[in-house]
Amino acid sequence: MNCLQVARVLQSYLDGETDEVTARRVAAHLEDCRRCGLEATLYEEIKNALARRQQPDELTLHRLRDFGAALLEEPPPDEEADGA
Repeated sequence: MNCLQVARVLQSYLDGETDEVTARRVAAHLEDCRRCGLEATLYEEIKNALARRQQPDELTLHRLRDFGAALLEEPPPDEEADGA
């Protein structure tokens, strides 16, 4: 899977709502891709904070804003070449 494919199913994966094959593929990508791994960690932190009904800490909010801004930029070079 590439970053774009993972982004499309990440929330479902984190919620345990993907099939076994997709879950394995996403997990493998998250282990190899630092950017997507950080995104998954960030989503989990936000999800956990919301479950505790607490506001995410400033670092988490800053990382989320940075990640959102990065999504508006061009994809990383490895993502452009990766068609799988």
